[in-house]
Amino acid sequence: MEFIHYSVMLKECLDGLSVKPDGIYVDGTAGGAGHSAAIAAKLSERGRLVAFDQDPDAVEAARERLSPYPNAQVVQENFRNMAGVLREMGICGVDGVLLDLGVSSHQLDEAERGFSYLHDAPLDMRMSQSGFSAYDVVNSWTADELTRILREYGEEPFARKIALSIVKNREEKPIETTFALAEIVKAAVPAARRREKNPCKQTFQAIRIAVNDELGSLSQGLDEAFSMLNPGGRLVVLTFHSLEDRMVKHRFQNWCKGCTCPPDFPICVCGNKPKADLVNRKPITASPEELAENRRSMSAKLRILTKR
Repeated sequence: MEFIHYSVMLKECLDGLSVKPDGIYVDGTAGGAGHSAAIAAKLSERGRLVAFDQDPDAVEAARERLSPYPNAQVVQENFRNMAGVLREMGICGVDGVLLDLGVSSHQLDEAERGFSYLHDAPLDMRMSQSGFSAYDVVNSWTADELTRILREYGEEPFARKIALSIVKNREEKPIETTFALAEIVKAAVPAARRREKNPCKQTFQAIRIAVNDELGSLSQGLDEAFSMLNPGGRLVVLTFHSLEDRMVKHRFQNWCKGCTCPPDFPICVCGNKPKADLVNRKPITASPEELAENRRSMSAKLRILTKR
């Protein structure tokens, strides 16, 4: 099995982590282990890397790629649960956490995983390859539930029309494949939308986020990662769409803000102190050279903070 995943902004991520040879680091989303291998290569015998991934394919590929590094360990688990797992391993604090939130090229390009509207396959989209799937969402959720996720997770302007069309079509027969869903979406949106771009992207994104509870995982994972950081530790987060980036931006701002008293209070009474400092006030984006090499880097935004 070949698990392909381009390591987006590899140098920028490593620079953001500021890897110490004897430090302890976490890659919360190992994928093809490109970032993980680069981190492990910088560690001495006293250093340690723990790489998480919920995808069994990714775990297998990461273990193989990291096999030359005895101080690197791969754990099959969602990064949202990292704190408990790390403590069970006897790790009470880490010097850096990297979260690369992009869907891997392997997941998108392997047709049978059912992530892409460009390949005909059974509706699946499960990163962990377990639990309920895109088929369950599309064929059992109500029109209101479908409308909500298409609006909130896909920011789809024609969410209601697409949701109603899905419900109508599944009354005749179950919607079983990615192409079947794509055709329903295309038929539900105005012709002008179909001419401008592929109208399926936002619907597929929304369903994928719902299936994997990606925003719930991110919210919990950010808190768990921050709680495990040693003073001076770095949290490096790479996002690929506005919903993720917005959550990361706001969480970082809250940790760095300190006082929450109303502006008209003469003195601070809340006593809140900043818990972290931003390394970059604006998100870092991919270089022109990387964009020419990998178009999937186009939407990537990198945010970094240091815990006080």
